[in-house]
Amino acid sequence: MNVRIAILDLYEGYPNQGMRCLRDIIRQWSEFHAHTVHVDEFEVRIKQEVPDLNYDIYISTGGPGSPIDSEGSDWERAYFGWLRSVESWNNNPHIAPKKFVFLICHSFQLVCRDYGIAEVCKRKSTSFGVFPVHITPGGHHDSLFKALNDPFYIVDSRDWQVIHPDWDLIRKMGAHILCIEKYRPHVPYVQAIMGMRFSPWMVGTQFHPEADAPGMSAYLQNEQRKEMVIEQHGLAKWESMVEQLNDPDKIMWTYAHVLPNFLDGAVRHLTANPTHN
Repeated sequence: MNVRIAILDLYEGYPNQGMRCLRDIIRQWSEFHAHTVHVDEFEVRIKQEVPDLNYDIYISTGGPGSPIDSEGSDWERAYFGWLRSVESWNNNPHIAPKKFVFLICHSFQLVCRDYGIAEVCKRKSTSFGVFPVHITPGGHHDSLFKALNDPFYIVDSRDWQVIHPDWDLIRKMGAHILCIEKYRPHVPYVQAIMGMRFSPWMVGTQFHPEADAPGMSAYLQNEQRKEMVIEQHGLAKWESMVEQLNDPDKIMWTYAHVLPNFLDGAVRHLTANPTHN
């Protein structure tokens, strides 16, 4: 099958592992299923590039900085113009197939802020490490988490959070919270929303489902970065991350299932609705 994928790069030129991981996941997935995939990348924040509607699947990345301070910027206007065009396409009952969207971390926070469905704010401290994420009752029935345990493990690296959902608005939208932050009964903080299905065709996570164990391990083993992590988070945190990255039932299991499950769902829809109108 021929599949067209657009990656919206929100990294603003900062060095990252995310783009490499996304390219690897798409390549591995397409080779496994023998799909012919065409991928284009769009530099959103520096060049204000956004894709048109000639793609089947859109993946919008994480990125640095505040998901609040950029409100009203030129690149955000372009970004949300793209999102509105996808929404308009998907909301038209006479148009098929639909466009599938996956939002990662920074993109997820931006869209939650734009929709007003939860509070987006700065965390008291940086969340950095390998953590369990708990699946909600609705998430257990979602194809995104097929073959995942509850809890499953994720790579988290963020200074911001999405909390205090507006349940009335979420229900009105027909959206569903899929997973939430680890339980922390020893601290007086609410659990962040870690994944949400906004519509049958758009879903997002506040964690990085594209993070792979070899890449993260290499990142942590770099002497300069190792010293930085130890200085900021302590030796125990560094050792715990290295140990958990080597556990095949944790990060590599998430890497092998969340985004591939999303891509599988998109292709099932495309196969059932082969004609563009």
